[in-house]
Amino acid sequence: MNADIRKILVLGASGLIGRFVTDDLRGRGFSVVGVARRLAASQKGGPLDLELPVMSMEAAQLARLLRDHRIDVVVNCLGVLQDGPGSDTAAVHRDFIARLLQAIRDSDRVIRLVHISIPGTGDTDRTAFSITKREAERLIAESGVAFTILRPGFVVALAAYGGSAMVRSLAAYPLDLPAAERAAPFQPVAMEDIAATIAWLAARDPGEANAVTWDLMQEQPVTLGDVIDQFREVFGTGRWWRIVMPAFLLDLGARLGDLANQFGWMPPMRTTAIAELRRGVSGDPAGWMAATGIVPKRIEQTAGRRPATIQDKWFARLFPIKALVIASLVLFWVVSGFIALVISYDAAAEILRSHGFPPALIGPITVGTSLMDMSIGVLIAFRRTAAFGLIAGIAASLGYMMGAAILTPDLWIEPLGALVKTCPAVVLMLVALLTLDNR
Repeated sequence: MNADIRKILVLGASGLIGRFVTDDLRGRGFSVVGVARRLAASQKGGPLDLELPVMSMEAAQLARLLRDHRIDVVVNCLGVLQDGPGSDTAAVHRDFIARLLQAIRDSDRVIRLVHISIPGTGDTDRTAFSITKREAERLIAESGVAFTILRPGFVVALAAYGGSAMVRSLAAYPLDLPAAERAAPFQPVAMEDIAATIAWLAARDPGEANAVTWDLMQEQPVTLGDVIDQFREVFGTGRWWRIVMPAFLLDLGARLGDLANQFGWMPPMRTTAIAELRRGVSGDPAGWMAATGIVPKRIEQTAGRRPATIQDKWFARLFPIKALVIASLVLFWVVSGFIALVISYDAAAEILRSHGFPPALIGPITVGTSLMDMSIGVLIAFRRTAAFGLIAGIAASLGYMMGAAILTPDLWIEPLGALVKTCPAVVLMLVALLTLDNR
């Protein structure tokens, strides 16, 4: 079939690989249906960008989707790093694949499945992430459908989030990994090479390059330290003196990331990420290169092909600070409300009493504002409600400032400047609100 009539379904079209592949294939003349649970406004390019509850769809619904759009190629880019609220590695990597394979068989169409997996072998799999990814590969191999499994190395793209954002942040700071982690094998692959491979497969009949598994990565072995150093050259930080982080700090950061994950956040530094980082990324791209004729770009050709822009530098520097901003705002609101309600209740009530508030209102106002402050902190702590909490925090802060200007103007000039310090807190909440997006 020709590229102009071949229909492709990309699952996970909001992710790093899925979004790039969707746009790249369309640029090559393919008709592409991009599906994700949620698409950012900037990712909705037309009627073929669909928001669907993919993970809750049964095999019959998936088969209907394939038939309705007359799909010839399915590209599965779905994946989650670690179990947590709203994330289930087994459900995404194994159970969904079982339903998708059944849907392909039930669609009454000859469909090629291109599945994005991970490098490595089963004997080195130690995390739920890698184990369920390998189970998916087994299901696909035994399914009888036409398939090609792609195992990309560390993906280097213009966009950055997750692990790629973490690597950039390390390169932008005077920090270095412990020697063992720096020495981990870490063969990268350019996003353009992944997209070119999928386009090569999509332009061919399902019988060609069928039932094969390819490692997609540069030929030359490199380490994680080499990759970070290449980004340092891009950021202009290669000559900086650096502090080597002790290994326990990585483990502590991963545990804190796991804690944040329980609140709905998805930080790149979690126990699974550190475990996979220590295992490393390596493979043999010879089969892929021989079949497709693609010569993979090296890290110096991808990361080093252009100097870092100010956008790149700001993002790399601010990315790890975002977590500190959110955590500090949660503590600010929860602790300040707790202090006023429990520890310094009498002092807080006395402020109102000394300014002539009716005695009947002093208690309710003190308790109500304290509970409101603590509630704002709790709302900010959860990813799903963080935006609402930040907006509420800004509104509450402005309300406190205006109320004090009218009812207790002397508080603006008290020695510790509590109200004056509220102004930068409002700005910090605005910064947090504007940087909530992950992709």
